[in-house]
Amino acid sequence: MSTVTRFAPSPTGLLHVGNIRTALHNWLLARKAGGRFLLRIDDTDLARSSEANVEAIRADLAWLGLNYDGEARQSQRFALYEAQFERLRAAGRVYACYETSQELDLKRKVLLSRGLPPVYDRAALALTQADHAAKAAAGESPHWRFLLDHATPITWEDGIRGPQRFDAAAMSDPVIRRADGSWLYMLPSVIDDIDMGVTQILRGEDHVSNTALQVQMFAALGAPVPAFAHEALLVGSEGKLSKRLGATGMAEFREMGIEPAALVALLARLGTSDPVDPALSVDALAAAFDLSRFGRAPARFDEVELERVNAAILHHTPFDEVAARLPAGMSAAGWEAIRPNVRTLVEAAAIWERLESPAQAAFLPEDAGYLAVAAQTLAGLPWDGGIWKALTGALAAQTGRKGKALFQPLRIAMTGDMHGPDMAALLPVIGRERALARLERASQEG
Repeated sequence: MSTVTRFAPSPTGLLHVGNIRTALHNWLLARKAGGRFLLRIDDTDLARSSEANVEAIRADLAWLGLNYDGEARQSQRFALYEAQFERLRAAGRVYACYETSQELDLKRKVLLSRGLPPVYDRAALALTQADHAAKAAAGESPHWRFLLDHATPITWEDGIRGPQRFDAAAMSDPVIRRADGSWLYMLPSVIDDIDMGVTQILRGEDHVSNTALQVQMFAALGAPVPAFAHEALLVGSEGKLSKRLGATGMAEFREMGIEPAALVALLARLGTSDPVDPALSVDALAAAFDLSRFGRAPARFDEVELERVNAAILHHTPFDEVAARLPAGMSAAGWEAIRPNVRTLVEAAAIWERLESPAQAAFLPEDAGYLAVAAQTLAGLPWDGGIWKALTGALAAQTGRKGKALFQPLRIAMTGDMHGPDMAALLPVIGRERALARLERASQEG
């Protein structure tokens, strides 16, 4: 059977880093097996879902290169859910309930006060046809629960967590449909997974108890249970994922100058025992993707590590791949000069802006004369790729300066910064006329 995975976001908000990790891992799982990766928009919550968020989800996946092989919208599949619901109803696997949220809350509190698990007592199963008719006549609409099979233990072999076993009798029959007829997550997801031929479901460990309930739903609908795997949740560098990071969308990462390849490289390995390697292609990441490499410990997302990976990728990125996103006027030589010193393209733009319009800097009194000598010396040297070495060599011989005293005034005068890219690569980019003008101006200002 061909491997089919899916990513099923709800368009009630934007994707954040945890969502993207789930999407990426399912994409890698399918790509490794030569299977299919599907996008399902879980928009049953019509009031909170928006088309703007749907478009943003598609755009974010495209930005990351996570191409999908098919798309479905739950809001367009209500007829299918209705048909399968009626099938379960006829089989006695769903039943109507009328308790209010306040009544259910009181029942839970009573059970907890007695030291018992807060499991729904199935009181609605005792209602007669006359009871249902009376409630309908009174204008009461029921919500609906799925009837768990208490006689059959719930088991599956989890791709990450290993053998799983749940006692259905210790779990409440899940509500699958509200009194207003709207659907909750549990049953439509199962119906879609069956209809879309999903064979493997990889998601966060917060869904483990949902999986236990859904295993019985698959069985009740006469369908094979997909292979489930639940990965540890993402946390921040200091433990719990911060609210800011948890809400950071792909637009913010783009504004920060993060490359999609950096996010892919980092998130592909988070939670596994494999090292993060910025040099690996997506094909290599997919080939090495292995659920057995995942651990049970929380997966730690570190923004500092993301910047390191981003820098490593940029340091090997050729000009042609980033030219359209670089500041106007930056040449290939300019990119290669500043590339070793940038972590993001945002930094590249800032360095280039300062290089194009260096800030006025204060110099020590003795540096004014030194810079005047530097201007005169530079004017007499042949301009070629070795100009920096020739200039500093000549100045060292003429002035006796060395180290910081030799190099730093020149850098400040020509770039406005005390630190930055290698001057041997930068000076040819600045050009002869601008370099001379900046040295002469600095000698006069000093």
